[in-house]
Amino acid sequence: MASFWPNDFEHVGERRVKRLCRILLIGLGLGQAAGAVAAGFQSHQSILDTAQRFLADQAAATHSGKIEVSIGNLDQRLRLKPCDQPLEAFMPTGARLNGNTSVGVRCPGPAEWKIYVSGSIDVFGQVVVATEPVLRGESLGEAQLRVVERELSGLSYGYFEGTDKLQGMLAGRAIPAGTVITPNMLTAPRLINRGDRVTLLTGSDRFQVRMRGEAMSDGTRGERIRVKALNSKRVIEGWVVSRGVVKVTL
Repeated sequence: MASFWPNDFEHVGERRVKRLCRILLIGLGLGQAAGAVAAGFQSHQSILDTAQRFLADQAAATHSGKIEVSIGNLDQRLRLKPCDQPLEAFMPTGARLNGNTSVGVRCPGPAEWKIYVSGSIDVFGQVVVATEPVLRGESLGEAQLRVVERELSGLSYGYFEGTDKLQGMLAGRAIPAGTVITPNMLTAPRLINRGDRVTLLTGSDRFQVRMRGEAMSDGTRGERIRVKALNSKRVIEGWVVSRGVVKVTL
């Protein structure tokens, strides 16, 4: 059975302490070298933070409602000189403030570098969707429409924020349930047909004159059509204001 004397413990402990010291010194040296490399170049995170704040501010000034901004990553091999001035962000020519976009970040100081960072801006808003399938030519009713929140950048054909202007409009095509209603899907209902007897209105809100006339063409709300006054046989132009009613200027 092996035995150790107090002096043996002292020698073993001394060797362990020396070994531990060497390990710590090596680690410290590596850490200092890594820190020197990091300190010698501009922090990637500072660039990304500058781009993120700038895009968020620009989007908030342009859009109302909920906004989500995200920034892409930089190539880990990128090495830029450290900037001794606050970084500046800017929108490149042609960049958008919705959907996929890019933002520029530059150093205005002696280092004088510039870089572009990819990003995206998701803008959310209230849009009208169909609650059930709508057939082509069908008149839209309140029960077929609902307002929901959607991301707007992909709605390049437009959308409606409320249902008031849609009720009574005709579907120009079949619309599946859940589809966002866009202006090009709809047609205005025909309020006047050619040959209809119509009421002609002229004058102001305080004083109006009503006459009978005949429509010379079909018309939807707000459309300009030709009508013939029955009493004078004179053909004049007016704007359709409601079913069977045309406002004219004499």
